[in-house]
Amino acid sequence: MSEKNREAKRSARERLTEERERQKARDKRRRALIVGAAVVGVLGLAAVVGLLAANAGDDEKDTSGPVVVPKGATGEDELTLPLGKAEAKSTLTIWEDFRCPACKGFEDAFRATIHDLADKGELKVEYHLATLIDGNMGGSGSLRAANAAACAQDAGKFPAYHDVLFKNQPAETDDAFGKNEKLIDLAGQVDGLVTDSFKKCVEDGRHDSWVVRSNKAFEDAKLQGTPTVLLNGKSIFGDQKNPLTQQKLRQMVRDANKG
Repeated sequence: MSEKNREAKRSARERLTEERERQKARDKRRRALIVGAAVVGVLGLAAVVGLLAANAGDDEKDTSGPVVVPKGATGEDELTLPLGKAEAKSTLTIWEDFRCPACKGFEDAFRATIHDLADKGELKVEYHLATLIDGNMGGSGSLRAANAAACAQDAGKFPAYHDVLFKNQPAETDDAFGKNEKLIDLAGQVDGLVTDSFKKCVEDGRHDSWVVRSNKAFEDAKLQGTPTVLLNGKSIFGDQKNPLTQQKLRQMVRDANKG
């Protein structure tokens, strides 16, 4: 073989070796890129999962937490705010939402009668709070007002504040009760209610989780809506063919107490 041919073959082998080395280098870079992309993907997924978990935690924080029961609450799971004498023979159970126009209508029509029967010891009242309108209309007025009412219960002034809230109920579409300042301002109509303790209770949402539990009990009971009014466990309000009147309520309580 001539020197020229040997040189040509050696050059070809060198070029092939160089090409193989370059290919190896390219393969190495490609593998590095693939691994890097995979790492970025995993980190990105972890970030997304972390964000979702954080958001889930925020949502949970809005609807859960330690349940702080208002002072003097009674009944199953301590979800009842009582009015009247415990020894009264008859019990009026009322489920209400402070944003509910029908609840205001009921209160305006029967407030004086209920208070009179309770004061005379003929009737004890069990108030239960729901947040139906918040769910239907949006906003937080039902929850915020119910929490404020529970704060008033802590101060021993629930009945008076309950009445003030219904007398000053905004339009159903107006979430005015969603503002704590409004609720504290209305509390000024109840003698001695506006204290630093009451304001902190309202602003901190101390009883929010208790209100959530109360509304859950309302949902679990599969009640038709608010107000739901029961006398000794029997529904007495909402029958358009036989509407309840103040006189009928008094007579029903008398009859029940005789039994």
